[in-house]
Amino acid sequence: MLSWDEYSDEGVANQEVGPSAIPLAEQLDSPEIMGPAHQVDQPAEVLDTTPRAQIKPPSTEPRLDDLVRGNALKADVTATDHHENTERVTVDQKRMINCRADLNQLVPFKYDWAWQKYLDGCANHWMPQEVNMTADVALWKSEDGLSDDERVVVKRSLGFFSTADSLVANNLVLAIYRLITNPECRQYLLRQAFEEAIHTHAYQYCIESLGMDEGEIFNMYHEVPSVARKASWALKYTKELSDPQFTTGTHEDNQSLLKNLIAYYCVLEGIFFYCGFSQILSMGRRNKMTGTSEQFQYILRDESMHVNFGIDVINQIKLENPQLWDSSMQELAAQMILEGTELETQYALDTMPRGILGMNGNMMAEYLQFIANRRLAQIGLPERFQAVKNPFPWMSEIMDLKKEKNFFETRVTEYQTGGALSWD
Repeated sequence: MLSWDEYSDEGVANQEVGPSAIPLAEQLDSPEIMGPAHQVDQPAEVLDTTPRAQIKPPSTEPRLDDLVRGNALKADVTATDHHENTERVTVDQKRMINCRADLNQLVPFKYDWAWQKYLDGCANHWMPQEVNMTADVALWKSEDGLSDDERVVVKRSLGFFSTADSLVANNLVLAIYRLITNPECRQYLLRQAFEEAIHTHAYQYCIESLGMDEGEIFNMYHEVPSVARKASWALKYTKELSDPQFTTGTHEDNQSLLKNLIAYYCVLEGIFFYCGFSQILSMGRRNKMTGTSEQFQYILRDESMHVNFGIDVINQIKLENPQLWDSSMQELAAQMILEGTELETQYALDTMPRGILGMNGNMMAEYLQFIANRRLAQIGLPERFQAVKNPFPWMSEIMDLKKEKNFFETRVTEYQTGGALSWD
């Protein structure tokens, strides 16, 4: 997985964006940019004492401008004609990947759906602390409040999701945002990245409020096999993109990006989240862990929009680059969705080996197959599971939750975390 340590300045800076470009690190350390005063490591006796009037002025070549524009520069721009490259961007110049138009020009929109999703995401804004967790804390602290199986469901859900949304956010910020070359889509990606941060915050808030062992919960993706297998699968599909030097432009690299998008939007967010969500939301329907359930309702609503956005991006890339959607890519996409379905089914059986909350392993397996068929159909592939139906139709109703109604009924102006509440 990408990390800030791996995402070095050198990796980004050495990408040439024009014949005159030089590494950013060299530019920033250059006396021409920083001046002699920047050279603080030199001994005093060898400091340059050249009169200021004789110091060469900074270069007027637009090297930093080139770096700011990044992939948006045209391939044939030269150092001599860069200042004249002031053409206004038109809709037909915009593309989802490998676009050479100026990414700083948001309008005119080519993908109105992306901008609308950005607006919808902003309208759905929420924060974890606005949800009252008092009843959850009382139930969790009560010896007979929840069964052992119900406690396992809560712990496993928080254990997987608390790190899964961080994996998604890292992938978005450190890879996908850089490689999607459309400004209105980037605008939504910024919103999505913030929502992933809110989701991670929400899980942490639930864990803290309930007084759980944070080390146990946050390390489940290393220590619990059914959770670890899902996290490992997700990490595998960022292998190529984890290199900060990775870029698109060739057939193979373009397919690597498409593979990543399918893995994350169709499987990680589109399948891996649904078992845990349905378990926690079913608990809320039974008036148990209502605060945690409410957090999950808002998260599910966000994630549903993420999946729809990602599928639109995938299909737009296919439309603009039909050569990428060859038989081998279609086979790989179907294989990833089927693998994800199997891993999530194993996770479901591990978290609820017995019937619980009005569901069991067989029902969950059918539900996941139903979801998998939808993901396959959404990217233009044939369904693989015959005669499966949705055994949890109430999940669709929850996705249509209206924020205003729910927050009006449950929002509190003053709240305490579980660690601050007294249960003497």
